[in-house]
Amino acid sequence: MARKLPVLSDEGITGEGSLGRDGRRRAPYPADVTGRFVWARRIVFAVLLALWAALPWIHIGGHPAVFLDIERRQFFLFGATANAQDTWFLFFCLTGMGFLLIVATALLGRVWCGWACPQTVFLEALFRPIERLINGPRNVALKRKQQGGVDRLWRTIVTQVVYFIVAFIVAHGFLVYFVSVPRLFAMMRGSPGAHPEAFAWAAVMTVLLYGNFAFFREQLCVVICPYGRLQSVLIDDDSLVVGYDERRGEPRARGKKRTADVGDCVDCLRCVVVCPTAIDIREGLQLDCIACTACIDACDEVMDRLGLPRGLVRYDSLRGLRGEKRRIIRPRLFIYSALVTIWVVGATFAFRARTSFEATIIRFPGLPYTLYDDNLQNRFRLRMFNKAGNRQSYVIDPPTSTGLTFDIPITNIELDSLAGLDIPVTVSINDKAFSGDKPFLLHVTASDGQEKHVSATFVGPKR
Repeated sequence: MARKLPVLSDEGITGEGSLGRDGRRRAPYPADVTGRFVWARRIVFAVLLALWAALPWIHIGGHPAVFLDIERRQFFLFGATANAQDTWFLFFCLTGMGFLLIVATALLGRVWCGWACPQTVFLEALFRPIERLINGPRNVALKRKQQGGVDRLWRTIVTQVVYFIVAFIVAHGFLVYFVSVPRLFAMMRGSPGAHPEAFAWAAVMTVLLYGNFAFFREQLCVVICPYGRLQSVLIDDDSLVVGYDERRGEPRARGKKRTADVGDCVDCLRCVVVCPTAIDIREGLQLDCIACTACIDACDEVMDRLGLPRGLVRYDSLRGLRGEKRRIIRPRLFIYSALVTIWVVGATFAFRARTSFEATIIRFPGLPYTLYDDNLQNRFRLRMFNKAGNRQSYVIDPPTSTGLTFDIPITNIELDSLAGLDIPVTVSINDKAFSGDKPFLLHVTASDGQEKHVSATFVGPKR
């Protein structure tokens, strides 16, 4: 017996989207669908979730692969180390991801939304399967909703409890990126009062994640996310989108028997009921479409049952759906390429200028100079900080041709990764030999070969 494909119920969504024209939300319950894209997305989701869960546990150079220790202002990213003085990294990271997203959208449409966005990954890989497991497939769940009663009540309660537990786990999964794994376990065993900031962060994240994935869901994409609203300027007629071949599908007609005067679309509404944002892909490209490809697999399934070619709904450009040839090389890509080139050049110079250590010299607070035994003295503090991922040694060389005398108690030091040390530096000169302010440079050499010159000025009485 052939399997029946679930379609819209009398009270179902008509393809206008989850937010109706009256402004009310009609929460979609997408029907199950199988196919090549569904399986491909499941594999991608599994890989992304595995990476997200594993990165804090994987150590590179003695540190987690990704660890943002905000409390100590120490940051680790795949073997690279940084501190608060490297916040300019954030500019290049954010702009780089922005350029990558813009180029990917121009070429592949909303591939990010449908395949890699955390909202999609967590919803479709974790929360949606829980919903289907407890409440059943679309037709069964809608029937139970209409009938109400004890059966619906206990299923709703169990669903929400499981949602909250999963949200709690996901919140702590994010927290471990900011708190080390051993410390997180210690916090979870201890009192919340001993670490109120982390506890508050985890509690707020749990509530937000639960509210988002249990209730808000597709509204985050449709209402809040600015990326979706930028599609009208990021996508053109040559971008790859999920679209309906109107030339082949129209005019629509129900039934298996097809005649020459009707299209291949049988108006089964299968593409509508599988859509997580409850739109009708046949109405053309819409901002609500996240390119999840569920409608492609659903339509291909129907076409297979009817013995018709696949691809009535498919990945194609708007130009390709009109029967025209898609252009890969086009003016906007040249503009994007120029912007990316500028970014690469800027990032290259910035990263090459970065040294593996910081060395700054600061004058001690108080009097700028003192007179002691006919010698003028200036007191400074040389602040050293190792930004490398491993232990480093440093040699401090004072200048010899300035007429100044340098008293540095430690000229050879060793620092652990992301460790710092303040070294007192006393500079003196005979009072009679002083004729005016004297700038000088301290030369610092690291064991990895990098060098730095630290400048300061010896001051004294005006003469």
